[in-house]
Amino acid sequence: MDARERILHAAARLLTEADGEPVSTRAICAAAGVGAPTLYHHFGDKAGLFEAVVTHGFESYLAEKRATPSTGDPVEDLVRGWDAHVEFGRTHPAFYTLMYGSAKPGKLPAAAGEAHASLVRQLTEVARAGRLQVDVELAAGCIEAAAVGVTLQAITRPEDPDAPRKSELIRDALLDVLITGRKTPARKKGTSAVAAQLLVLIEDGADELADPEVALLRHWLARLSGRTGT
Repeated sequence: MDARERILHAAARLLTEADGEPVSTRAICAAAGVGAPTLYHHFGDKAGLFEAVVTHGFESYLAEKRATPSTGDPVEDLVRGWDAHVEFGRTHPAFYTLMYGSAKPGKLPAAAGEAHASLVRQLTEVARAGRLQVDVELAAGCIEAAAVGVTLQAITRPEDPDAPRKSELIRDALLDVLITGRKTPARKKGTSAVAAQLLVLIEDGADELADPEVALLRHWLARLSGRTGT
């Protein structure tokens, strides 16, 4: 492994272990067994190094994405692409936060650019099938904005039991608006709506019930309304 590769691997490992805390170039150099001049020779500065690290880490996700065969349905491919995007962010928070959480005006990391191009290609297939209701780039921008927001929230709230359900609801609502002929069937429409209403109402007061009874009722209503963690 040459010096450049050692620096990339060391930076990736330290960023992952830092759990969101800053990582110094000095620590990276020490871990890679190189001096600062070697780091700057290969990457220019710290920002250049971190962009290279993000690209290096995100490449595994992109390689997997490229290797995943199409389902034959461009809309289903979009659904799978959304889920893969969110899952990558949840399992690689340091890389994802560097890419999308430290945005600079007019500057897009190379890896994010490739991901955007892949999304545009998928949406072009949807448009070619006559199912896209807006311009391809507008649709891509909407999906990216929503997916990035969902993923960053999942990263900042790793213990949120409702995160998967939130992602699913936002994904389906957005795709239902953007794509003609795709209306997601309501999930237990009548029951879940009533359960959600009752869940709110018992918070306003259930003096007739003992605390254990309220807790059990709240648990049942949460399950019926589609929540997963109450």
